[in-house]
Amino acid sequence: MAVTARLTVSVTRYLRDWRDGNDAALERLMPFVYSELCRMAHRQRRGERRDSLRATALVHELYLRLAGARRVDWQDRAHFFAMAARLMRRVLVDAARRRNFQKRGGGLAAVTFDEELVVDRGRDRDLVALDEALDALAALHPRKARVIELRYFGGLTMRETAAELGVSEDTVARDWTFAKTWIQRDMRKSSR
Repeated sequence: MAVTARLTVSVTRYLRDWRDGNDAALERLMPFVYSELCRMAHRQRRGERRDSLRATALVHELYLRLAGARRVDWQDRAHFFAMAARLMRRVLVDAARRRNFQKRGGGLAAVTFDEELVVDRGRDRDLVALDEALDALAALHPRKARVIELRYFGGLTMRETAAELGVSEDTVARDWTFAKTWIQRDMRKSSR
């Protein structure tokens, strides 16, 4: 059996053990998925601000959220990475919202300050706007939104995305094109 096939079998076995209540299976799973999670985190951080979460911190935050997850019906490797991509997205959006909240005073009294100290929060707004656009797309076209999550945030290939969604690669390609256009249009509309 090829190395990749053995890794996939091991990942699936640990996911099923974890699903069945074996909490130690998550610990055994992490060495098999850690490097891919780091690659996903680096992809998700592309274009992010320097003071946003580092890729390693993003993976560690993901681990904490996964450790707290209960009753997830883990299917296989692709399902795990799809869920990991969704959780990473949530972590980044939550961090951007916290920074935006702090920028607006974080509930504290307003004080004057030197304008040279203002930090551009454009990327945070973009990430929050993307999240809102993706949520709006999901309300109308759930599968197309999942394609964006799996491909963009999860880094899955067309083939892996098609397998995860149970559709053809041609359908994934059409959904991908439609969803990207829809999200760009929605984000432009909301920025006006």
